[in-house]
Amino acid sequence: MKLNTLKPAEGSTKNRKRIGRGQGSGRGGTSTRGHKGAKSRSGYSRKEGFEGGQMPLQRRVPKFGFTNPNRVEYKAINLDTLQDLAEKTGAEVIDAALLVDNGLAGKNDLIKILGRGALTSKVDVTAHKFSTSAAAAIEKLGGTVTKL
Repeated sequence: MKLNTLKPAEGSTKNRKRIGRGQGSGRGGTSTRGHKGAKSRSGYSRKEGFEGGQMPLQRRVPKFGFTNPNRVEYKAINLDTLQDLAEKTGAEVIDAALLVDNGLAGKNDLIKILGRGALTSKVDVTAHKFSTSAAAAIEKLGGTVTKL
């Protein structure tokens, strides 16, 4: 092994532009940052939504109303959808896992069963919430309603 044969291991070095290493490098002087202004300074970080001093969009658009931070959102599933699912899978027990597996709800969704459509087969349904009409329709056919 000789000093003139040494070279770095394969993949250990990156071929990148070395900025700010003198005029001879072609990237000295302003180091590709241009002249003056906030972006040329060290420590600059652009604020989210900054538009160069123009009034930003989030401040131009009028705001009104109230958004309840404690709102609980449910994924609504109707009886006709449950009937289609029961016919397709042949399942007598419909729970959150079955709905997630068939793409009707996400794994973190809260599920509410609503009363639109007709249910013709007896099914046992497990969900987070039920409308009064949906619970009545399920129990009318001999099925059970279980709240999580």
